[in-house]
Amino acid sequence: MKVFVTGAGGFIGSHLVETLVERGYEVKASIKYNSKNSWGWLEQIQGKDKVEVVSGDIRDYDFVSDSIKGCKGVFHLAALIGIPYSYVSPLAYIQTNIVGTYNILQASKEHELENILITSTSETYGTAQYVPIDEDHPKVGQSPYSATKISADQLAVSYNKSFGLPVKIVRPFNTYGPRQSARAIIPTIITQLLAGQKEIKLGELSPTRDLLFVKDTANGFVEIAESSGTVGEAINIATQSEISMGDLAQKLVNMINPEAVVVKDAERVRPKNSEVERLFGKNEKIQKLTNWRQQYDIERGLKETVDWFRNDENLRLYKPDIYNV
Repeated sequence: MKVFVTGAGGFIGSHLVETLVERGYEVKASIKYNSKNSWGWLEQIQGKDKVEVVSGDIRDYDFVSDSIKGCKGVFHLAALIGIPYSYVSPLAYIQTNIVGTYNILQASKEHELENILITSTSETYGTAQYVPIDEDHPKVGQSPYSATKISADQLAVSYNKSFGLPVKIVRPFNTYGPRQSARAIIPTIITQLLAGQKEIKLGELSPTRDLLFVKDTANGFVEIAESSGTVGEAINIATQSEISMGDLAQKLVNMINPEAVVVKDAERVRPKNSEVERLFGKNEKIQKLTNWRQQYDIERGLKETVDWFRNDENLRLYKPDIYNV
C-alpha cells in the first residue's frame, strides 16, 4: 500500500516512516517547505532512500490534495505541538491543527482514500477525572494547543459520520525517545545533564505522565492502520502506568550524574489552570482491536534515549542553556 505521511520530518513522524518502510509500505513523506531543502529527522532514518519526500505546507489545500493523489492511506501527524508556544500564538495552532486536519480530511474524501489516521493527543483529556483514562473520558481544553486538537478530532468524527470516511483517531500518550524536540521534558533533562550542569531546571515536578517509548508509538499507528475494527474509533496508545516528573527527573539524574540536583524554574511553570496534573491512560481498547503490545518499559526506553543523546553529533543539535518554548 502507498501511504502519505504528514509531519514526517518530526520526532514521531520520522520513526513512523522508518517503521512503515521496514514493514514494506511505499511511503510518500511530507515535510514543511524550507529553503535549505532539509528533511528534518528523516535525514537520520534507516531506508530513507526508499522514501518519496515532498515539501509544502499542511495549511495549503492544493499541496495536500496534489500530494495525497495516488495514495491509499494517510497518516496525519503534522501539527504545532508545543504547549507553551500555544499561549503565545493560539491562532497559529488553529490554522495548522484545525485547518490542516480539514485539508487532509477533505482531500482524502475527494480522492477516496481507504485508511485515514488522524493523530490526536492525551492532552485532549485534560487532568484525569478518573484513571486509567479511557477513550470516553471527557475532553477538556486546558491549553490552546489541546483545544485545537479536540476540535480536529471532532472534525474527523464528523467526516466519518457525515460522509462515511474511514477515519481512525490515534491518541498517543506522552511519547519520548531519540530525536524528540528540545521543548519536551526528557530531552530537557538529559541535555542539561550531559552538558555538565549541576542544577537541572524544570517546571512543576508533581504532575504525572504515562510515558510511551516512540517505537511502541510507531508500532501502535501501524497496528491501528492494519485493523479493520478501528474505523470510526478513537484509540489510546498508552502503557497504563504513570510517573511523576520529579521521579522521572531523579531517574535520569541517577543514570547520568547523581551529583546534580533538580530545581524549579518559574519561567518553565505553566499557568495554574492550564497545567495537566495527571495523565494515566487505559490501553484495553488497542489491545482488544489490534495486535499491539508494549515492548519497552521505562528503564529500557530511557536507556536507549540517553544512549542516543550521548552521541556528540546528536547532542550538538540541542541548546541546553536555552529554555525552548
